[in-house]
Amino acid sequence: MAEVRVTRIAGSTAAADADAGPDEFTDEADFDDTDDYDDDDDVDDDDYVDDDEADADDDGRPAARPVIDADSPAAAAVVAVERILDTVGADVEVTLRAEHDEMSGGPVIDINGPDSGLLIGRRGNTLQSLQFIVQSIVRQQFDQDIRVALDVEQYRRRREDSLREMADRVADRVAQTGRSITLEPMTPSDRRVIHLYLGERDGIRTESVGYGESRKVQIIPERG
Repeated sequence: MAEVRVTRIAGSTAAADADAGPDEFTDEADFDDTDDYDDDDDVDDDDYVDDDEADADDDGRPAARPVIDADSPAAAAVVAVERILDTVGADVEVTLRAEHDEMSGGPVIDINGPDSGLLIGRRGNTLQSLQFIVQSIVRQQFDQDIRVALDVEQYRRRREDSLREMADRVADRVAQTGRSITLEPMTPSDRRVIHLYLGERDGIRTESVGYGESRKVQIIPERG
């Protein structure tokens, strides 16, 4: 059964075996400028404490866990994750990393344990599906457009680091060549990372193109 433990901000050094690297990208040499349009991933505009450090006060006694508002989206998300993982009998530990993370746009929940690798899937597809289900439950409960982020064995952190490194390389290439580049199709959360990371960079802009699972990020040179 899934063991649920809510912490202030949780951290883990364990690594998953799944590949966290981003897909390749394609040049758009004949790209024609198009008008920008709103994207579901665009948003208005972490420190973490290791579990071992957070578990005890200076005198060695266990530290008191903060009380999470039972009516908050974070609490609802934790409960949803617990029930799903209990149902499948996963041997994992669930911790709340952040009640509201600015980058993710909502609560961030960590999942670690012997069965955690099974929850990632190829290219993170299983994790993405679990996150979608939990997010849908929370949105239905609160009738709000709430984002929930799940991370298994730091997979999302490594994935986001890889996405940012790739975004830097592609943005440099776009700025040097003056030609737009379209990345491979990505999940909404991956596209969001790219948009936010490159949003303040001079000389280029990003937009999402395509529909459904084929939706992808385009990095475009600013023409001044």
